Amino acid sequence: MIKFEHSVFALPFALTGALLAWREAGFPRQLLWIKLAWIVLAMIAARSVAMAFNRVLDADIDSRNPRTKARHLPAGLLSRRFAWGFIVFWAAVFFLAAGGLNSMCLRLAPLALGIVMFYSFTKRFTSLAHLVLGFSLGIAPAAAWIAMQGSLDPRILWLTAAVTLWTAGFDIIYACQDYAFDVQSGLYSIPRRFGIAGALWFARVLHLGMLACLVALIRSFGLGPTAGAGIVAVAGLLAWEHRLVRADDLSRIDAAFFTVNGYVSVIFFVFWATDIFLT
Repeated sequence: MIKFEHSVFALPFALTGALLAWREAGFPRQLLWIKLAWIVLAMIAARSVAMAFNRVLDADIDSRNPRTKARHLPAGLLSRRFAWGFIVFWAAVFFLAAGGLNSMCLRLAPLALGIVMFYSFTKRFTSLAHLVLGFSLGIAPAAAWIAMQGSLDPRILWLTAAVTLWTAGFDIIYACQDYAFDVQSGLYSIPRRFGIAGALWFARVLHLGMLACLVALIRSFGLGPTAGAGIVAVAGLLAWEHRLVRADDLSRIDAAFFTVNGYVSVIFFVFWATDIFLT
């Protein structure tokens, strides 16, 4: 039901936010690894709650969609009772991790869970559901900054915006394969509203916006050429992603969605973490 490896999408960006906060604080070594461990645990917990809640809420929809009817809940491999228990368990872990970080994280924990769970409702009433999903992942680097410093620096919101636009873009690409089902079921999505070809152009614009936000982030923090090279690498991967998918050929969507975007987040982190330590 839940693939923990899906955390790779947002986790490297969260760790980047944490390292930027650490750099701004003067690289203090005290409690660094403990804080990073709490951040990783909080990320896994939030992702588990969000995905499990989405599976529970969409179980009836998934049972009617040929692409998703084999998922654990609609296929009867797991019960709703188990899924709700899973959600409660990981929500408790999330609050534990937030409390282990600082008081502000604990106070904001209900809001964070509310945001990531709210996404599951949005496909029922707005075509902008993809942006809500993007924001659910985009808050990760800002949350990691708060975890490290106990307060929020507005500059890190450039990374929140970048992750939001990146996630929304690749989610639009992924949603293209459900175009016919969305039309039939009355669900809202960018592909349903603009057609598959229009949706792919929408995704390209969002990914260009992501790159612009990363450039602004470099300027805000005075980062060096290694971070710039990371943006070039990300741009190349996104160009590859868009070459894999065409309006008349969606056969390589899984490669575009899972493989390329996994590379984007990990390679971004490698370049930016290197720059943070060298600059």
